[in-house]
Amino acid sequence: MHRRTVLKGLAAWVASRGFAHAAQPNNPLFHQRAAAYSAQNRGLALLVMVDGQIVFEDYPGRGSPTRAHELASGTKSFCGVMAVAAAQDGLLVLDEPLAQTLTEWQNDPLRSQITLSQLLHLTSGIPGGPLARPPTYQAAIQTPAEAPPDTRFSYGPIPFQIFGEFMRRKLKGDPLRYLERRIFEPIGLEYAFWRRGPDGHPHLPSGAFLTARNWARFGELLRNQGVWQGQRLLDAGLLERCFEPSRVNPIYGLTWWLGRPISPAQRAAIGRVGREIDALGGTPGLPDDLAVAAGAGDQRLYLSRQLRLVVVRQAEGIVESLAGRRTAFSDATFLRLLLTGQP
Repeated sequence: MHRRTVLKGLAAWVASRGFAHAAQPNNPLFHQRAAAYSAQNRGLALLVMVDGQIVFEDYPGRGSPTRAHELASGTKSFCGVMAVAAAQDGLLVLDEPLAQTLTEWQNDPLRSQITLSQLLHLTSGIPGGPLARPPTYQAAIQTPAEAPPDTRFSYGPIPFQIFGEFMRRKLKGDPLRYLERRIFEPIGLEYAFWRRGPDGHPHLPSGAFLTARNWARFGELLRNQGVWQGQRLLDAGLLERCFEPSRVNPIYGLTWWLGRPISPAQRAAIGRVGREIDALGGTPGLPDDLAVAAGAGDQRLYLSRQLRLVVVRQAEGIVESLAGRRTAFSDATFLRLLLTGQP
């Protein structure tokens, strides 16, 4: 039999059994293909970590291992982890009514019902507000609810600034300082800059600037279920709450996007930002446990415990993206290239 015929038949047999699309997180050729695709779409940094070890890095254009880049809304995912740490420390309960602390809400028929979990799942009924325009903490807590809790998903900065004020009162201090002490310092994470508002408080929905390596440290802590170099920093059971969706939006957990299946009707209801995150659930070659911290301009931190994988992707074009001028970057295409070598 002709050699080409044999090879063609072998390829068909492999593909028929799904082997051709099996994820290979440590394949250098696949990493190069994903890096080329990222660079074509304004990419500045790509870092791949498997089992806690960096196995690939690429810094095209103005990128550099030492260049800290804005995470934009990738910053939001720190909030869920901050809430988990505070719950572990006995400062709060994830399902407690916010009005116990935000006492000015106690007589409000809708806001008095909102729990912390609903706020961070973005299903509180409070609107998200204009993207990239975080209000002050005081202005945020004055925002009225537009719907009862758990009836709609609304993405934007307002809930995260409300969370900032909630944490400020719980801590009687700065929420970012708590995050530094509780999470960043134990794992050696250093951020280059963090924007603050005119009220002096840190922007929790956006504004963190990190190198790819530092962002990967945070991802590895979560990939390893809250353990860092043998030391448990976060309770594993509480941490799982970050990756549990609400009934309103099956692809958003406690401040993390999730690679879960979603129906067309549900996808239509979650708004423009949600539709820009590819529906990764069920995509051939991708694990079904993907979690994503995502920011404008296609800033991404991907996690998969099944594949023991952390991936950081950073790019230019945040302002352009917020103005609606996005590149052709696709999460599904990028991850398939990275893990299977196929678009």
